Amino acid sequence: MELSILNVKGEDTGKKVTLSEEIFGIEPNEHVVYLDVKQYLANQRQGTHKAKERGEVNYSTRKLKRQKGTGGARAGSRRSPIMVGGGRIFGPRPRDYGFKINKKTKVLARKSVLAAKAQANAVMIFENFTFDAPKTKDYLQFLDAHSLTGKKTLLILGEADNNVYLSGRNIPKTKITTAAQVNTYELLHADRLLISEPALIVLDNILNRYQ
Repeated sequence: MELSILNVKGEDTGKKVTLSEEIFGIEPNEHVVYLDVKQYLANQRQGTHKAKERGEVNYSTRKLKRQKGTGGARAGSRRSPIMVGGGRIFGPRPRDYGFKINKKTKVLARKSVLAAKAQANAVMIFENFTFDAPKTKDYLQFLDAHSLTGKKTLLILGEADNNVYLSGRNIPKTKITTAAQVNTYELLHADRLLISEPALIVLDNILNRYQ
């Protein structure tokens, strides 16, 4: 697949770039995308939830009434789960929700989303650019020049650029990352992928490492 290279002002530079068939030309695998997104979301969970069980409630363990002869049901201590204020049965405990995914699976998931976005014409390639100073106004002008205002965009840079990051971090629906840090969830969440030329090289080196 061949795409035109654009600049910050929204102009076609006249240059073309051929996207890697090993990344952007594969058949997307929906199941591995599901697994990778599931792992990402699971890792966001803190797992610090906790409810007190009957052994942890601060009540006396004294038997409330005699076992027989009252005409009512048997009753133990106030810690019983059926009592108001008693412990909870099988309550949540702190746990780690994370699970393992093979590296090749994660790589295939990212390739699948990139290929799906390319096939949907949701990928734009840009010259490597930076801003002289962190200015949100400059980033808004960049989005407006490409008719991207109000759309969910993910800008993928070859390496971290503090001026670009600070310029776009407060804009709603805008995300900025590097090719080495991008994940499947971010790729899937964006309506448009804005990829710089250096980022294409980094993506090619990382994603084609595992065949």
